[in-house]
Amino acid sequence: MTITEQKETGRLVLRVEGRLDTVTSPQLEQRLGDSLGEIQELVLDFTSLEYISSAGLRVLLAAHKRMKRQEGDLVVRGVNENVREVFTITGFIDMLHIE
Repeated sequence: MTITEQKETGRLVLRVEGRLDTVTSPQLEQRLGDSLGEIQELVLDFTSLEYISSAGLRVLLAAHKRMKRQEGDLVVRGVNENVREVFTITGFIDMLHIE
């Protein structure tokens, strides 16, 4: 998995490429933990994300909860059919702001 970061005042965009699974989710979790302090909008660009597992969903849930506590927004964009299906089956489609 590759994560590319673009940071602006109050906004963080992370482009995630590859697979977000048990092996790679700690990498995203650490990046989020290090970066969300003063962020009001977190954008996760999943245009190049091929797969997400339950471990990846757990990281998204934690980020969603943290952004809510900070009164910020989490936006997920560029979701392909496979990832969208996982979001639909798990109910994340109703919880997350997906563009």
